[in-house]
Amino acid sequence: MPPSPGDIPLQNGEDDMKNRIADLLGVQYPIVQAPMGWIARSQLASAVSNAGGLGIIETSSGRLDEVREEVKKMKTLTDKPWGINVAQAFVRDPDIVSFVADQGVRFVTTSAGDPNRYCEALKGRGLTVFHVVPSLSAALKAIEAGVDGLVVEGGEGGGFKNSRDVSTMVLLPLVASKTGVPIIAAGGITDGRSMAAAFALGAEAVQMGTRMVSAAESPVHQNWKDAIVAAKETDTVFLNRQGPGPALRALRTERTTRLELEPPPNIMGEMANILDLYFGGDLEAAIPLTGQVAGRIESVKPVAQILRETIDEFEAVMTELGARYGRHSDPLVPA
Repeated sequence: MPPSPGDIPLQNGEDDMKNRIADLLGVQYPIVQAPMGWIARSQLASAVSNAGGLGIIETSSGRLDEVREEVKKMKTLTDKPWGINVAQAFVRDPDIVSFVADQGVRFVTTSAGDPNRYCEALKGRGLTVFHVVPSLSAALKAIEAGVDGLVVEGGEGGGFKNSRDVSTMVLLPLVASKTGVPIIAAGGITDGRSMAAAFALGAEAVQMGTRMVSAAESPVHQNWKDAIVAAKETDTVFLNRQGPGPALRALRTERTTRLELEPPPNIMGEMANILDLYFGGDLEAAIPLTGQVAGRIESVKPVAQILRETIDEFEAVMTELGARYGRHSDPLVPA
């Protein structure tokens, strides 16, 4: 019989997972936490780093003074690697490159803008730079700009999206087949089975967003976590496909259902009371950015448990597939 996830122990030290991204990031496991605005701060990011993944500090809130304080906290909460995201559409500080480089991190992701804007300057300060891309053309542009790797984000993921969304199942192998840089897969990743699928499609790491929003260490209100756990796979909406502004994938609520049918003139105006949603628990106050993978999340778990179960299941799935379908392996006979 194939091994169950619990049959394969989580390894340490010399048995850490090794590939280009794990080596670049200096992490035990190539699992990255998404840089979600307001949420991806020290409480959550340090838990991810301490569990062997890579925590990321956000800048998309635009509150760089608060982000600076979170960076200070991060340095007291973990001695493991972590990174920073530069969300270009929301950052107005002309000194953002110096700010990021001065934090002592080795890894930065850039998103929501032209990869040429900061890539050369960040790499000149010794940082590893990955750019978030929603299409093959964006990936090729980022590689031309000199990035070290890509975060390839499928349209099923939560948050801000390209209006012409492409699923991870299509986008990831397409980009992998046309490029040679290391790829972090994002969109639809929540466990070891989806991680194994991403690796089969060409990724060397995965990024989790909605799974981390629902984690025990996530700072968001319990109402949002409960809504994710209760959601079906059909319980997200894709908003603002025709613009202006970004498209969004969000949890289905009365508000977002109305916005799906009656697009507002300014989608960002619907985010004005976002803190009442995130931390006050009023899911109708704004737009709860959430990926389709909410339909596969069945409970709130600590980050360390999420990562342990993900790695255990990843290894079990890869072992099972190799035994069942490997050219020189005997097929598994059902009991």
